[in-house]
Amino acid sequence: MAKLISKTYGDALLELVEEKGNMDDMFDEVKALSDILKDNPDYVELINNPRIDMDNKIDAIENVFRGRLSDDLTGFLVTVVSKGRFSEIDKIFEYFMDEVDKLKGIGTAYVTTPMELSAEEKKKVEERLLQTTSYKSMNMNYMIDESLIGGMRIKIGDRVVDSSVSTKIAKLKQSLINTMLD
Repeated sequence: MAKLISKTYGDALLELVEEKGNMDDMFDEVKALSDILKDNPDYVELINNPRIDMDNKIDAIENVFRGRLSDDLTGFLVTVVSKGRFSEIDKIFEYFMDEVDKLKGIGTAYVTTPMELSAEEKKKVEERLLQTTSYKSMNMNYMIDESLIGGMRIKIGDRVVDSSVSTKIAKLKQSLINTMLD
């Protein structure tokens, strides 16, 4: 359900910016607002509070953001609040930003390794991903998980490539168990 909500509202925002031709500006504005909301959980909690009536919530949006955000984004926020979907705003913005990146040919990769990669290794991983995908550029996110032992796990969208030693050991273990049971 949450994915449907984020897609529905994210697509509506995307349609609006495609119509107006201000995709880059809106992307930057949505990114900045997303960061602001993450840094202010009390404000998000206030807007999501069921005891506060809708008019006060809309006033809180208008008073804080009118004149500081574009009229389009402020109006979008008012719509999201009035429909009772503000609890999904982070997912809506995430969906929107992902879709804009897709339209621009920008991929997002999450690379997990058991230790920090050098700058040269990171560059090689990024180059390899660009060669094997249709993306023009890549937003790279590196994480460390020592339990992988060796190798790496790469996630791009819904695809995961796992060449970690821990996964290979788990597969080998399962194969041995299956062989012993046969």
